[in-house]
Amino acid sequence: MKYFLLIFLPLVISIDSGAQKNETFPVKDENAILKVLSSFTDAWNKHDAKAFASIFSEDVDFINVAGKSAQGRNEIEKHHEPGFKTKWKESFQKFTKHKIRFIRPDVASVNAWWELTGIKGPEGQDMPPRKGILSFIMTRTGEVWLITVMHNMELRDPQ
Repeated sequence: MKYFLLIFLPLVISIDSGAQKNETFPVKDENAILKVLSSFTDAWNKHDAKAFASIFSEDVDFINVAGKSAQGRNEIEKHHEPGFKTKWKESFQKFTKHKIRFIRPDVASVNAWWELTGIKGPEGQDMPPRKGILSFIMTRTGEVWLITVMHNMELRDPQ
């Protein structure tokens, strides 16, 4: 039995110390990513296209729920500015939950489940609330996390 412990105990210690390193390193990065998510909804709810675009990388790849794509921060701003003045001008977006997975210390996959209310139709009519999932790849340069890839998917209620 003591030979088993001599062989097995170092393996347990090695596995345990590795787990501790992985659990502690991303805490500040996780908080920074959560701040990006908060900035996303804050800018959306202020209907501020410039602030909204500022959380994306200069070379972002973006696809919205309708499958339209935009490349680059400037295109994100141009794409959202008209909507913030019309169909989304009274909208309110919130995230109901999120999931963060670090791929590398400077790259994370982030899913954020959203709800959007206050949308206006083409004739100014109230539209029903919407729900969906945003899927992001975020990257860190220095201490700054930005959205580098974004795909938006609307969730439909089963009929």
